[in-house]
Amino acid sequence: MNLQTKLILYNLFIKAAMIFLMATVIVVFLDKISLDHLKMRILDKQEKLVRNLSQKEISELLEAEKTFTDYNILKEEYIILNKTRPVKLQKGHTERFTVSEREIEGNQEEYLILISHFRFGNDYYRLEIGETMAALKQLKNTILIFSLLTLIVSAIATLITDYTFTSYLLSPFYRIIEQKINKVNDPVHFNYETISTSTKDFQELDKSINTLMSKITQQFLTQKQFISNVSHELLTPVSVIKTRLENILSDESISEAAGSKIIASLKTLNRLKSIVHSLLLISKVENDQYEKTDLIEIPVIISEVAEDLSDRFSLKDIHFINNLEQNFSFSGNRALIHTLFINIINNAVKYNKEGGNIIIEDVLSEEQYHVSVTDQGYGMSGDLIEKAFNRFEKLNLNDNESNGLGLAIVKSIASFHNIDITISSEINKGTTVRVIIRLTPQAQAEITST
Repeated sequence: MNLQTKLILYNLFIKAAMIFLMATVIVVFLDKISLDHLKMRILDKQEKLVRNLSQKEISELLEAEKTFTDYNILKEEYIILNKTRPVKLQKGHTERFTVSEREIEGNQEEYLILISHFRFGNDYYRLEIGETMAALKQLKNTILIFSLLTLIVSAIATLITDYTFTSYLLSPFYRIIEQKINKVNDPVHFNYETISTSTKDFQELDKSINTLMSKITQQFLTQKQFISNVSHELLTPVSVIKTRLENILSDESISEAAGSKIIASLKTLNRLKSIVHSLLLISKVENDQYEKTDLIEIPVIISEVAEDLSDRFSLKDIHFINNLEQNFSFSGNRALIHTLFINIINNAVKYNKEGGNIIIEDVLSEEQYHVSVTDQGYGMSGDLIEKAFNRFEKLNLNDNESNGLGLAIVKSIASFHNIDITISSEINKGTTVRVIIRLTPQAQAEITST
């Protein structure tokens, strides 16, 4: 889970907790708030009614001797006025609230009732104003729904602003990851350009990565130079020793036992020379000492490799089946791609069964071109597949001819050309090595148009 998602989820959790807390507070205090509001409304009606009453209206109400319900045809409120005995009034009237049931025009409801006394002229009156408790519930529900909607809308709005702000805040961080880490194939081509940001933490991160990559680059170059120098220096004494041994071997006076030892030593020297050449090749590829300007035609390369290995096919009675259907070509280094395929197909011969097949197939899609080399050999375990591209890792421990650098060379050449290599295998069924070439935007456009 990335940092932005965690921040959004944290804010979401906080806002959900706040909504729950506020909703709880609203529910707890809503009854009191609604009841107080309803009381204030009844008091306001009572005050207006008493203030605007005339003797004529009082007489009409008293003569009617019934509940006055014209204010609300739904009978949500009522007014009753009765003449009463003299009472002691404070500041002109007294009042109190009560909740009880009343029957208004045949309908019995529970009402919040304000009972007050006032004096008009020389007479005293008892005024009863009631509002149904259904109005209280309706008001409470209205306030609750409005409050919850307000909270939810506010939470959504703040989440959107949080997402926008965190995206803006973290954009330098993701640019650092993309430009300084994801797009770096090797330390030599690292981009030391400072990422523009006003956040001090990200500035420190960018600076630290640049410093670290500078140190890694120096060590990387030193190691490459060391391998190159050592490989060059080894070739001379190896060649000298080989020449001397060959001269000794040509002497007819040496014994058969000594000759056998010299032959064994020459084989060892040849193997050492092969390792040195392989290390030199890897070093040069990784140091970008090759041009990539050749037009490479895959069918031509495969045909050349098949011709180069025809003797090996015959020794193990291998059937080479070329099922390439696409005349695919791309820009790169022709010699290196030839080396890549000769190492892959050579392994398919080496670890194949007597009389087995090697099948070459290809698939062209809108974004990639796949070439697969499939053998019918002994297969590889999952652990061995994971280590297959490691240097000096042998696919078969009993193979004395291999130096464990074939697939390491393949990997270096593939990386140099931005090519992917995958291996799939089943024990006793065979192995498939896929060479996956990414198409350029121009090539993709040509395929789409056709």
